[in-house]
Formats: sequence, C-alpha cells, structure tokens
Amino acid sequence: MTIHFNKVTIIGVGLIGGSLAKVLKAKGLTGQIVGAGRSRQSLELALTLGVIDQMDLDARQAVRDADLVVLASPVGTFGTIAREIGPYLKKGAILTDVGSVKGSLVKEIEDATHHSDAYFVPGHPIAGKEKFGVAEAMETLFRGATCILTPTKKTNGRALDVVKDVWLAAGAKIIMMDPDIHDKIFAAVSHMPHVAAFAMMCAVADLNTGTENYVKYSGAGFRDFTRIAASSPEMWKDICLINRDNIVQMLDRYQHALNTFKEDLLSGDGLRLEAYLKAASDARRAL
Repeated sequence: MTIHFNKVTIIGVGLIGGSLAKVLKAKGLTGQIVGAGRSRQSLELALTLGVIDQMDLDARQAVRDADLVVLASPVGTFGTIAREIGPYLKKGAILTDVGSVKGSLVKEIEDATHHSDAYFVPGHPIAGKEKFGVAEAMETLFRGATCILTPTKKTNGRALDVVKDVWLAAGAKIIMMDPDIHDKIFAAVSHMPHVAAFAMMCAVADLNTGTENYVKYSGAGFRDFTRIAASSPEMWKDICLINRDNIVQMLDRYQHALNTFKEDLLSGDGLRLEAYLKAASDARRAL
C-alpha cells in the first residue's frame, strides 16, 4: 500500500513522537507535520530543529483536517486527550498511539472516540533510550525494532494496514497481540525491570553521606543495571499506575526470587547458590 498524508498531527513531540516525525519527513510520507502538547518550550525546540512544521498548544485545533494523529505524550494523558480531540477528528482520520500500556487504555480511547468518524489503531514501538526529549529524536530509532499493534474487534482493517505501513517505513517489524496479553508480557520484561532499576538507584543513593558517595565508586555493572533509571519519571509514573496489577504480580515474583537468593546466602549452601546463579546465567545467555 502506498501511503501519503496531507497532514499529520503528533501530540507529544518527544523522543518517540519526534523520531516518528523525522521518519515521516525523510520518507516523504506527509506534506505537513503539526506538533501539539503542553510545553511551548518543547514545541518551539521541535520547530527550530525542523522536526515539525507548525505548533499548536491546543490539541483540538491541531488535529483539524489531520489524516493521521499520533498520541505520543505520557500515557496517563491519552484518555483525556482522546476525549478532547474526538469531536474534532475529521471523517476517516486515523488515530494511533505509541504507548507501552494497552489493555484498559485501549478500551478507554475506543470509548472516547466512539462517536467520532475516525479510526483508532493501538500501537507500541519497542524503541527508546534512557535520554528523552525531542533533542534526542532520530530517524533511525525504529530501524530493526519491533512494533506491536494490538487491534480489537472495533479496529478498522484499512486503518490497521495504513498504520502497519507507517511502521514498516520506519524500519520496524510488526507483531500483532491482544492488548491484555501485551500488558502482562511487558509488566515482566519492561515495566518491572524499570521499577527494579529505580529502586536500586534509590537504595544506593540513600547510602550517601557527607563523607562518602557510594554512587561515585560504581562500575560498569551498576551503571548497566541502573541505566534505565534515568528514564522520564512522568512517563514511568503513568505506566506504573495504569498497569499496576500486572506489575505488582511481577514484583511479587521478583521478591520471591530475591528471597530465594537471600536464603541461599544465609544458609551458606554454596552448591545451591551456584545452581541458582547458573540457572539465571544460562537463561540470560540464551537471550
């Protein structure tokens, strides 16, 4: 399918939204990109960098006549924004998102846009960096990455094909998945690891005293483990709250694993400890 949009509106022009804008421009897939969001400073920077062609602090005005609208702000804002822009989406417009939480959020957006003549296609590109903001946006961010689309019975087939083609043009591989299964999986492989990194960073930083700065002595292991703790606090606050049930279940499993390790340490059973470490090492090497 050959795709071209006369106008694309991206709400939330940060790392992901800005990178997608760069793809659309580089591939010649749109005539105009409008950026919308709450931060004038961020939008002005996007405009200065040439990531967008026009800015508007009012999302309702920004989406008028847009063929494609992308929700790329923190996921906690999606529902409110969808309700705001729903009446202003033109007939046949495609609304999609880049959020790493789907499940209940997909239903909320579908309900919010139920009375509009637009089509919603939920998506999640698995790409990013610990640094965030439009200044970090790059056209190659999605190249070789996986983009998960989570259509429901309400998803329009043609709109789904268009969104597929957008991500294929960005260099991503497409996987289809049920929204609720998506949230269970990503609670395990993304959301819980971020929580663990945040917690580790806090645990060690709290040891700092006036004379000793523990973090100053950290090596590659600590830095690798906690790298993702530098991610956007606002974004991860929203993700954790929306997917809290799945994340709590995974944290229970993680705490059980930590307690098993702790018991092996306390018992002084080197053979059992080594077997536990080997199981983890083998699983990581297989990855």
